[in-house]
Amino acid sequence: MQTGLDRRTFLARAAAAGGGLASLGALERLTAANARANHGHRPQPYGPLRRTKDQRGVEVLALPAGFSYVTFSHTGSTMSDGYPTPLALDGMGSFANPRHRRHPGHGHGHGHGDHLVRLVRNSEDRNPAGTPGGLLGDRSQAYDATAYGGTTTLVYDEHRRRLVQDFVSLNGTTVNCAGGIAFRRRYWLTGEETVGGPDSADPEARFAKRHGYLFQTPVDRDAHELEPGVPITAAGRFSHEAAAVDQRTGIVYETEDPGSGVGAGFYRYTPVNPDDLTRGGTLEMLAIAGRPNVDLREGQRRGMRLPVSWVRIDEPDPELAAVGDPRSTFNQGWAKGGAKFNRLEGCWEDDSTIFFVSTSGGNAKNGDVNDDGYREGFGQVWAYRPGHHRSGGTLTLVYESSSATELDSPDNLTVTPRGGLVACEDDASSATVDTHPLAPGIENVNRLIGITQRGEAFELAVNVLNGSELAGVSFSPSGRTMFFNLFGRAEFTEAPVEGMTCAVTGPWHRGPL
Repeated sequence: MQTGLDRRTFLARAAAAGGGLASLGALERLTAANARANHGHRPQPYGPLRRTKDQRGVEVLALPAGFSYVTFSHTGSTMSDGYPTPLALDGMGSFANPRHRRHPGHGHGHGHGDHLVRLVRNSEDRNPAGTPGGLLGDRSQAYDATAYGGTTTLVYDEHRRRLVQDFVSLNGTTVNCAGGIAFRRRYWLTGEETVGGPDSADPEARFAKRHGYLFQTPVDRDAHELEPGVPITAAGRFSHEAAAVDQRTGIVYETEDPGSGVGAGFYRYTPVNPDDLTRGGTLEMLAIAGRPNVDLREGQRRGMRLPVSWVRIDEPDPELAAVGDPRSTFNQGWAKGGAKFNRLEGCWEDDSTIFFVSTSGGNAKNGDVNDDGYREGFGQVWAYRPGHHRSGGTLTLVYESSSATELDSPDNLTVTPRGGLVACEDDASSATVDTHPLAPGIENVNRLIGITQRGEAFELAVNVLNGSELAGVSFSPSGRTMFFNLFGRAEFTEAPVEGMTCAVTGPWHRGPL
């Protein structure tokens, strides 16, 4: 869904002379909003939240009055292709259902099936190499027979509010964390948050093939149409999180999450052919013009526009034994003056603006300390705007959390139909215990947090069922339904935690989202 052509985005406000996030007035409003949060004030533009049951009668979420939801594709349930719904339900994209596909109870053509939505969803399976039982599918079509992550595709009836079909759509990859919507919305890009492979220093990550890549899942792939995935090696081998594609140019922007204590870069991949990313291209890492090796993890001012330059990664597909290997893409870019972030995660494009999240950046500290001495924050949201003719562009800090109450450890995010942001929490701070009055008995409660165009954060939903992170938030092409996942557990050695996909509807027009 294109939302940027009929309204001003966050960054347009930041760049507008005398107005928006870059102006003194807007910065004062942002400062005031954070100050109110520190004194217990929390804006509630949709009203207070309350525990709400899904269609099964189970209280999974707390939502504002007037909102309702259904849950489906629960972990362990049997999908329509006969395989079990996998573990670790993470990043996800929403697409219009291809017109030429027929599904049970639905016909062809205009007016028939237009209310079907396709969701392509990652499985961040973190089981050791060769451990079966995660995401299965036809193993003869797996990229790597020793890996059990990948993607599933779900067909959802937005009118009837029910799941129509779900099936494996990519297998043989691993730790498929986040991803993004490809050029012309033809593919879901799924990223591997690992650099495992035959030469890995970690025995559990010694997969038969190299990992740490982006892969393309065709949106129109149907059940039992699996083909082995092709790694987009020129887009980089690193600990991938999310990706976002400028729908005007086809340039792919990528975030990196190597974990705490290892520098993370923000990358752009300029493909030879935007419709086929496997054809090759150029990988670069973001730098701040005139400020080599700048550390953007803290000490930044909201609304300030930083001029960007890009440094080329000479070896985008290096041999790696570990994520911090001297030959890593980050270390290559850092050696040329690239910028450092802390744990870059969610990434989303809107009208050529790329929003991305640093999960534990910021000046307000959560109590955890990295191996390099950096004291982690509660999270930042950045926005990159390309320059003319693909020149450097500008980078702007559009939001920074001042406390765990306001926002703790943002992960996936999306731009909403009305121009706000929604961020999924994945509480990463071990030193701060978060409880919530609507979720008694759960420590480190995770929420969906809305961020208005004024930079004010507010609670939109709370996971009251379990301590699982929330992930994969996106809106249907119509804008009526917001989808996201309860992650569940990532490996079999963890205690069982139920994961599922949620579809929320309600009076969006009453508020800023």
